[in-house]
Amino acid sequence: MRGDQLARQWRILRHIEASHNGLSVRDIMDLENTSRRTVYRDLEALQAAGFPLFTEKIEGQARWAFIDDYKFQVPQPFTTTELMSLYLYGDFIKVFKDTWYYDALESLFKKVRATLPRETLAYLDNVQSAFSVGIRPFKEYGKYREILNQLSKVLPRRERVEMIYQSLRSPKESLRKVDPYALRFLDGTIYLIGFCHLRGEVRTFVVDRIKMLKVTGAAFDLPKDFSLEEYTSRSFKVMQDELHTVKVRISPEWSRWVGEKIWHESQRMKKLPDGGLELAFEVAGLDEIKQWILSLGKEACVIAPGQLRDMVVREMQDSLERYSYALTDEDNAKEAKRHS
Repeated sequence: MRGDQLARQWRILRHIEASHNGLSVRDIMDLENTSRRTVYRDLEALQAAGFPLFTEKIEGQARWAFIDDYKFQVPQPFTTTELMSLYLYGDFIKVFKDTWYYDALESLFKKVRATLPRETLAYLDNVQSAFSVGIRPFKEYGKYREILNQLSKVLPRRERVEMIYQSLRSPKESLRKVDPYALRFLDGTIYLIGFCHLRGEVRTFVVDRIKMLKVTGAAFDLPKDFSLEEYTSRSFKVMQDELHTVKVRISPEWSRWVGEKIWHESQRMKKLPDGGLELAFEVAGLDEIKQWILSLGKEACVIAPGQLRDMVVREMQDSLERYSYALTDEDNAKEAKRHS
């Protein structure tokens, strides 16, 4: 209940801030579909928390608004609620702990805290206790602090880099000359997207597989026809490969859970007579979506393409074979006892 109350009060602040001439209690009642008593209680709580709200009568009707001369100064161009939203999203930066990104953002949040009055901070602490951001899995990027620092400097300057890189499937390291276009954060991993001179095409590199990086000082021009949004739109995650139309049937038991999410921008969904779902995607490569399908176990079945269906079947057969031969801890104990 406490979380619902805080969420409603937060929305009331947003409604008032977005209005030109303030809002009446009736306006807020209609927007939040709640009672007059609840609205008055929320407004009193927000005033007690230090928010600069006041009422004035316009055409015989009391309207609530922010005062023109705030009790505390908000750095422009931030609005009050934008600044507080920034404060509440502090959990996101934990992913970058021990990197310069974390240091810079932590400094920013300290300045936000110094800007807001004590009563408002107490209110936000209550909100934050009911609002949690979970990002898992994630990597410890403090070990790559210097590489991230160098990349952050060369990206806006459009400077070429040389790096020693080891891909996931190769046991050997290779020397790459790369024009860095952008950094991308996805599923707890930071990726570098850029033109690889060794391969002669735009490639995606995992930052924590960069063993060494050197800034060459040579400038490059970002191609006018390159769009980061377009480059990443076809990947199920990060893979770039041949485009495939994939169709997957989801069981009735899991249709609601799967159907509540957008797994890819190209996603099309069709409800089936038995209560299940049929999802269709246009994705580059099959390996990444194969892993997603396997994560759903028996609740997902590939309809097309046949190539993907065969890949999933082979993977399941290999897993079954491994389980058939693997001894459990209990089996190992029995075997050791028998030999002794």
